[in-house]
Amino acid sequence: MSQRLTLAVSQSHTLSTTSNTLSALSSTAHEAARQGVHLVLFPEAYLGGYPRTCNFGATVGSRSEEGRKQFLAYFHNAIDLGDTPRGAGQDWVQRKLEVAESQEYRGDGTREELEHVARETGVFLVVGLVERAGGSLYCGVVYVCPKKGCIGKRRKVMPTGSERLIWAQGSPSTLKAVTTTISGVKLTLAAAICWENYMPLLRYSLYSQNVNLYLAPTADARDTWLPLMRTIACEGRAYVLSANQCVRRKHLPPWIHGSRPKTGTSDEKPTTEDSSVTKEATPDGTSADEKPHKVTHGSSDKPSMPKTPPIAPKTPHGVPTPSPLHIGSTPSGDQAASSLKQRKHRRRSSNLMPIPDNHFLALPGEPSAIDESDSEPAKEPSAPTKNGDDDEFVSRGGSCIVGPTGDVIAGPLWEVEDGGLLIARDIDFEDCERGRLDLDVAGSYSRNDAFELKVSGLSLNPPP
Repeated sequence: MSQRLTLAVSQSHTLSTTSNTLSALSSTAHEAARQGVHLVLFPEAYLGGYPRTCNFGATVGSRSEEGRKQFLAYFHNAIDLGDTPRGAGQDWVQRKLEVAESQEYRGDGTREELEHVARETGVFLVVGLVERAGGSLYCGVVYVCPKKGCIGKRRKVMPTGSERLIWAQGSPSTLKAVTTTISGVKLTLAAAICWENYMPLLRYSLYSQNVNLYLAPTADARDTWLPLMRTIACEGRAYVLSANQCVRRKHLPPWIHGSRPKTGTSDEKPTTEDSSVTKEATPDGTSADEKPHKVTHGSSDKPSMPKTPPIAPKTPHGVPTPSPLHIGSTPSGDQAASSLKQRKHRRRSSNLMPIPDNHFLALPGEPSAIDESDSEPAKEPSAPTKNGDDDEFVSRGGSCIVGPTGDVIAGPLWEVEDGGLLIARDIDFEDCERGRLDLDVAGSYSRNDAFELKVSGLSLNPPP
């Protein structure tokens, strides 16, 4: 039986509100379904937002009132998945936790919305998020199966630098790998978030569970990130997916600079009054964006999403949105040149931009003809500007997909902010096993008679 799948990473950035970001996630998932993608990874803190450039008014020995207001806005943009501060593990996955009287579920409905999107599209979703539990925030990742719903969730065990002020430490027990079968291919997948990938023992805890799909949502846009991803792929003999946000300063969420969300801006997805992701009126007259967000679902006669993928990306109730960026494989050599010539004067709904290694970008835009300038290779990423202007890239992206011998399959994708998919097709998971001929760092190459790792609350045996 074929052991091949199509995988993707989404270089999407957080929008002005969590509700808008959920709508954008839905559109991206529908686009992934149209492209035949089986699994897609979203960046670190995609839902809830990565607080880039924030200081929350904190210095050693002092916190300002303005900083507390900024944290309040950030706290309210985080999502509530209905878990406990300590983390309930399988009890959360299996919905065994107590539900408040008159409530259908725990949390704010985000879990149910993600499960709904996965079920409607048939795409397995791995989503980076900021989770609110009790009085603390956690950076996390949730695994959402189209058939079973959420099959696992983990929290970052070691926030980096200033992240430690705002994010609590997650339990090492959440490093547990999860298993799923997609189109007959058995996957053992696990996520290490951002600089957790610089923790050798943490990486080894994932290798020990025989992971063949290693997920690395990140906020690191440095040139040193890709070599790390290649090392992990080669070391673990696993496919590695890494997704990062790409965003200019002017498109950072409004809670970062203290303003209210603007409606109708180009970075927001259109919404309607009956959208399944809605703002709720507040009794004190404040903007709903200043309160913890709540996801509501459409009634049975108004489904929140079309049951079949629409022709163009839409919000959950059918409002057209700009088509997400698509990156796929193109024919090489003469075939690619011939294809471009044939389409030179053809009207089309997106702008093609060839990039190295026989990939292309299909960017949202008005129909236009291809001219000779379209055939120029993409430029190398430019260094971030230092003057702090609105067009400065505060994160340049760098999303990538790497094979189990360390070869770069797709990416890195630099300075493409429009959001969308970096796709790798025909991924053969038997390559992971072929690579074990000469290297299995948790088995034949481990000398486990001499070296031993123990992780509190976590079994290092491969899951069944």
